Amino acid sequence: MHSVSLVPADTPALLADTARLAGEIWREYFPGIISPEQVEYMVDKFQSLPAMEQQIQNQGYTYYQIRLDGTVIGYTGVCPEADGLFLSKLYLKKEYRGEGYATKAFRELTALCREKGYRSIRLTCNKGNTHSLEVYRHWGFVQTDAVKTDIGGGFVMDDYVMTYNLD
Repeated sequence: MHSVSLVPADTPALLADTARLAGEIWREYFPGIISPEQVEYMVDKFQSLPAMEQQIQNQGYTYYQIRLDGTVIGYTGVCPEADGLFLSKLYLKKEYRGEGYATKAFRELTALCREKGYRSIRLTCNKGNTHSLEVYRHWGFVQTDAVKTDIGGGFVMDDYVMTYNLD
């Protein structure tokens, strides 16, 4: 049985590796959901090493590498909220999708949340990202809102807000 773990990207080298992986995954996954121009803009603004460093220092984010038997297969980025956790990012490399590894990583994340006494996990997901929306619903997330966010550069994020109750 394969072991999936969340390893904090808490050194400069691990965070740089995570940012490189983020760019790789985003450039592979998101064309077709959003324009290539928006992909590049969002990688630079939210997924680059300087962006991740800023999120950690100024917003309280924690990044984790998702590892399968020690091999890095994806990453997640989270940020504490009032009584829960904002799940900003959870992505796997293409060759590891559809194998249940994201579900195992999510279970690890929910265990961390319960240890910290969080009551919920909240995320936003692009309305056109139908596969991920199906996965989140399967995990027990419910849609709680819909938002359009101007992120600059002439781009808008058109997302559903989804919440998972830990109670």
